[in-house]
Amino acid sequence: MPDLASSASPNHAVSVAPMMDRTDRHFRYFMRQLTRRTLLYTEMVTAAAIRHGDRERLLGFDERERPLALQIGGIEPAAVAECARIAQDWGYDELNLNVGCPSDRVQQGELGACLMAQPERVARAVSAMRAATTLPVTVKHRIGIDNQDRYADLARFVRIVAEAGCQRFTVHARKAWLQGLSPRENRNVPPLRHAEIHQLKREFPHLTIETNGGITTLAQIQHHLRFVDAVMMGRVACDDPYLLAFVDRYVYGDASAPSTRQEAVEAMLPYIDEWMARGAKLVALTQPMLNLFCGRPGAKAWRCHLSENAHRATSGSALVREALARVAPAAPEPDSSEQAPKVEQALVG
Repeated sequence: MPDLASSASPNHAVSVAPMMDRTDRHFRYFMRQLTRRTLLYTEMVTAAAIRHGDRERLLGFDERERPLALQIGGIEPAAVAECARIAQDWGYDELNLNVGCPSDRVQQGELGACLMAQPERVARAVSAMRAATTLPVTVKHRIGIDNQDRYADLARFVRIVAEAGCQRFTVHARKAWLQGLSPRENRNVPPLRHAEIHQLKREFPHLTIETNGGITTLAQIQHHLRFVDAVMMGRVACDDPYLLAFVDRYVYGDASAPSTRQEAVEAMLPYIDEWMARGAKLVALTQPMLNLFCGRPGAKAWRCHLSENAHRATSGSALVREALARVAPAAPEPDSSEQAPKVEQALVG
């Protein structure tokens, strides 16, 4: 097995995908209680919103969320260049251009996956962004769209955009049907084609290639890192977030033991109280934590207590402590020495 910790970590070997209505600042802060090394992304923010909207609401983040990439939805060179300058001023670590979202609304704005049919236009946007900032400019896209889904189409897209200076490509291993499938269906119906992304890395060894789609275990991360530089996790970060607690140690080689679930919850309590004092809703603060105990005894009690009471609560962290008290006796956390053999076995199996 290759030395994942030494060979892949400079390229952010693991990331959590940008997800609309999911990867807001509260989600990202919670992720940092589980993993310090994983690259995190904002939700997609359109170029128009960045230029004309409430920047504190759209772009504000806590320094502890870093490393952090801003995903931009846009294509006009002057507009995305201005966004790049703004993002650098706000302190982001990376800029990512969205060429993967298949939703009708995004397509109507000439954004997202439909742009895969116009690689030269994407290249011009990337070139403008690179000229405006010293930050890395990356692209997230699909393996193909509609009937433009041959490997040759994918390689041509990457070649043209790479010539504009993009060095990192995150490829969703499912094609996108721009008509006939909803965004949800486009995440599940088209088959996964990771082997073609592995082939892409062989053809473009000088580029950083990241694969995305259907990756839900540490063993799958290990498998793909044999062939590509990085792996992007998607919905599993919402459905079973505790998986991320093992990434720093078992992918990046950090010596520290993973945080327990209880430690992650307790680390969130001051943050919850701080944001409630600033007017945030408890339901928004606890949403990222609902599935923390996924697969453990007491998970339903934890989830239900938060879901049923968060919209009424004014006490903030007190309600979270109540929920934790309901689950902790039913699900004592194994110490790291008990967890580690299971994870190591998964990685080498």
